[in-house]
Amino acid sequence: MIQRRLFLAGLFPVLICFMPSLALAAQQLTPAASAAQLDVLAGHYTDPSEPAGGFDFYIQDGKLIVESARMVPLELSPISKTLFSVDGIGTTATFTLDSSGRGASVSLSDQPSIVYVRTGEPIRHVFHDYVRTDVMIPMRDGVKLRAVILKPADITTALPILIERTPYGVDGTTGASFFALRPELARDGYIYVGEDIRGRFKSQGKFVMARPLADHHDPSAIDESTDAFDTVAWLIKNVPGSNGRVGVVGTSYPGFLAMMAGIDPNPAVKAISPQAPMIDVWMGDDFFHNGAFRQTYGYDYVLGMETNRKRVAVDYGNDANGQPVDGFDYFLERGSFAQDVKQSSSKLLPTWKLFLEHPAYDSAWSSRGVEHELNSVTVPTLSVGGYYDQEDMYGPQEEYEKLEPHDTHHENFLVLGPWRHGYWSSSSSHLGNLDYGEPIGTEFRKQIEAKFFAHYLKGEPGFDFADTASFQTGSNTWKYYAHFPPAESRPTSLHLAGAGMLSWNASTAQATASYVSDPSDPVPYRHRPIQPTYGTGSQWYNWLTEDQGFVTGRKDVAVWKLPVLTHDLTFTGEVVADIFASTTGSDNDMVVKLIDQYPADDPDPKMRGYQLITNAEIFRGRYLSGFDHANALTPGTIYEYKFSLHDIDHVFRAGHIVMVEIQSTWFPLYDRNPQTFVPNIMNAKPDDYKSATITIYSGRSHDSDLEVPVMPAP
Repeated sequence: MIQRRLFLAGLFPVLICFMPSLALAAQQLTPAASAAQLDVLAGHYTDPSEPAGGFDFYIQDGKLIVESARMVPLELSPISKTLFSVDGIGTTATFTLDSSGRGASVSLSDQPSIVYVRTGEPIRHVFHDYVRTDVMIPMRDGVKLRAVILKPADITTALPILIERTPYGVDGTTGASFFALRPELARDGYIYVGEDIRGRFKSQGKFVMARPLADHHDPSAIDESTDAFDTVAWLIKNVPGSNGRVGVVGTSYPGFLAMMAGIDPNPAVKAISPQAPMIDVWMGDDFFHNGAFRQTYGYDYVLGMETNRKRVAVDYGNDANGQPVDGFDYFLERGSFAQDVKQSSSKLLPTWKLFLEHPAYDSAWSSRGVEHELNSVTVPTLSVGGYYDQEDMYGPQEEYEKLEPHDTHHENFLVLGPWRHGYWSSSSSHLGNLDYGEPIGTEFRKQIEAKFFAHYLKGEPGFDFADTASFQTGSNTWKYYAHFPPAESRPTSLHLAGAGMLSWNASTAQATASYVSDPSDPVPYRHRPIQPTYGTGSQWYNWLTEDQGFVTGRKDVAVWKLPVLTHDLTFTGEVVADIFASTTGSDNDMVVKLIDQYPADDPDPKMRGYQLITNAEIFRGRYLSGFDHANALTPGTIYEYKFSLHDIDHVFRAGHIVMVEIQSTWFPLYDRNPQTFVPNIMNAKPDDYKSATITIYSGRSHDSDLEVPVMPAP
């Protein structure tokens, strides 16, 4: 799930229109600069580390103007010959000149570490004149939902309607924000509609987190699907100038809402693109993964969303020295989630109550599982997901997989890339320390997303997508497949052998590896300190790309490795862990990570010896016999943990090492398993948390391995 403002902060180039204000009142502006003085500053300026982005400065009507592909034109006012304020948004631009007196670089006051270098003449972009209208749209039960309609006044032909329904508020929806968030679609020209869902911001009704699907045989029943249906019906009837075709798009929670628009859809809906949709918040998206509770996210997100109709900031407070409290300590000191709630100073919020009363996968959660309803491809569907999505990696992969057997008309499409949550809207070629060499989000938006909607909503040619597009990491190239995984991918066992070795060959000899898991000293899931999920300075966004070397040496992390690769090794498809383990306790969590270890002499200094997760997941042992009920484990008994580590499309390069790590804590993203069985971990008491010895078995009848999707060598 994603907050619009935080999402914008992750885009590149950083958009001037979202920068904090600076006090300029004390500065005395000089008289208007001459055209000649301004003309020397005109040009296209780029960040050398991100050459595909940048800003364009040019002269218009005697004024210096700045724009970018994502930013509508803004006027600059001179403070001096090389210092300007950007009108209306309170930031400054400082130019340097070369020896000839021509503009050489520009820096922005809110980005002092970035120097944009002049690389050529200014580029002028197409911007439509979107006119905004606010409306209240009635639903079948009389509740009215607030929507903002943007219609391009400079286009006279009939246009399709593009809807984005959201719980994050549409107050800031303007033509400028449309270009900032979805520049290619804004430039193509649509009647864009942003709508607050029930109970959020200015919409009426009651908000229900991940609202369950209603019985559509009951004409009075309501859910997000019926609200989408009614919204479309009203827009088609009341908004002039449409061509009668509607598309629905959204990322994260809005991705879930886009997916719901495709269930018993309004006939006018001709295409949907659920991007990072939360398809099942218990099985593998925001709140639980295979029964393990995502403690920090469940606490932070719900507190931020359900405190009131808008959004509140979450803060862990300061320590005795006035420094922000480390989230690791914050949650460790409180213990169970019941204590988190008790000490929160908040009332008991509805979704917190769900967590506390329904820890297993009962009807409270299965009714929210959209995958159970995906039994037909009702409209062309473009699912989009990230291999490094820290919030909803599961959703798009599961949606594609559930729809694919029913895709009789070839209308189920999938795009996967090495993105964090929603980062395909960025124009960056980087993710954390990783450099992909090109702005892969831009490629997706221009060549796939824009053409998808243009084809199905406008009837334009050019969308000749086979089935799946994947940006393959390691090789850093786009791959296109007729199906995912491709037919040539072969599931192959990678065995956890003795002496910390991985092997392609099964062994008849029994081998074991043991470690002691201590809930009082859990393995951190990312580098400390841990900030609130969406708090100031949060490292939440890129944590899946962090170097795992910071935990590899711990005694409660078991490690296996292949020898250094002598040739490239490509995995494309699903990775499945099949681990045989016992515990001296009566409950256990199994965390399995597949890792690409870079060589110590990698050409990129920051990647030398880097241990990069390619796949990882957790499974809570109490649910081995079924997710709908918890059972204690018998100490010393060997159990089989078989679960998906999700999809991969990655080349392990020659000179790299394939690693597997197993641990039993991943804190505080996931709550600590007491390792002593209690009926409800949410209510675990301090004395319930006990150390336990975990033993992993290999060889003979208990052969732990990872099933990896090996592609033929080229």
